[in-house]
Amino acid sequence: MKRVTLIVLDSLGVGELPDAAEYGDQGANTLKHIADAMVNFHIPNLVKLGLSEIDGISTHEKNVQPLGAYGRLAEKSKGKDTITGHWEIAGLLTEVPFKTFPKFPDNFMKDYEKAIGRGTLGNYAASGTEIIKELGEEHKKTGKPIVYTSADSVFQIAANTDVIPLEELYHYCEIARKMLVGDVQVGRVIARPFIEENGVYTRTTDRKDYAVSPSGKTILDHVKDSGKTVYAVGKISDIFNNQGITGSVHTTGNMDGVDKTIEALKQEFEGFIFTNLVDFDSMYGHRRDPNGYGKAIEAFDRRLPEIIEAMGEEDILILCADHGNDPVHSGWDHTREYVPVLIYGNAVKPGINLGTRKSFADIGATISEYLQVETTEIGSSFWDKIKA
Repeated sequence: MKRVTLIVLDSLGVGELPDAAEYGDQGANTLKHIADAMVNFHIPNLVKLGLSEIDGISTHEKNVQPLGAYGRLAEKSKGKDTITGHWEIAGLLTEVPFKTFPKFPDNFMKDYEKAIGRGTLGNYAASGTEIIKELGEEHKKTGKPIVYTSADSVFQIAANTDVIPLEELYHYCEIARKMLVGDVQVGRVIARPFIEENGVYTRTTDRKDYAVSPSGKTILDHVKDSGKTVYAVGKISDIFNNQGITGSVHTTGNMDGVDKTIEALKQEFEGFIFTNLVDFDSMYGHRRDPNGYGKAIEAFDRRLPEIIEAMGEEDILILCADHGNDPVHSGWDHTREYVPVLIYGNAVKPGINLGTRKSFADIGATISEYLQVETTEIGSSFWDKIKA
């Protein structure tokens, strides 16, 4: 039974794209700057798969006989958003980037406040952890939800669940999703629940994303339409608005995402497991914490043998990213970077350097060819280069 497991190491970029300066990201290199910041950065299993051999990579570790195929991918779409990256991986090109807002228009906010029956706080671009510190006390006193955005195309609503219950917060997000169309359309509305204890604010794992639907068919649709399983782990189901998915599971963080992926691998089905490990991005990239990010990569690296052990004879494992989020770059937002791709399995010829590919969509096209389903709209398969 042929099966592909694709794990997105969310935001693990490997160096600025040629147009990075247009996005304010000149000099960005997520992996290099993490490696530089760490003392004895040790990721032997990723190195064994070929990570250190990718063009332009600096991990401070080298491996001369990689067990997998490897390369890096350029982003063909415009933007550096989560949706843009994932959709391109799955075979969709975003030619016009999703709109971003330094703040949402006053007339929209008035209409939104009328729709939810209460006022709001914030309405500016900010780090999620910082804005709840700034406005958390006022939020508790007034009961007004905190609205904020970023350099991404997002409308985020934060609420203390002791002030606004979780289901009510989700309802406010659903209202926003219906209203954010036309001139104010954004890629995602995101619920950001948090709790407060003795003045310390902590975001919970009950985040929920409300994305626009994909603009066309993706590799997920093609696999599903062929009668095979498409199992989404983590926020994948949110990113694709459940399109093309036959089953999904929520996760509470990276290690839970690995656990759920291994559980899926131990089941018997043919098709596609699609996992997003979000902590790299949300916990460390956006918070500009290179050491925390590095430790999270090391933690994932230690789990890689378990993932490989759970693979079947015809399983293929692909690791990649969806954009960068350089934890030493200015600001709090994603960075426009190449992403790595590592491919491993019995059917994969080890040690093949794919060089630099022109699109993230080459992953989706390769999955299509291996699973023998309809190919994606964009992307060129590299299966013929890596098959054993």
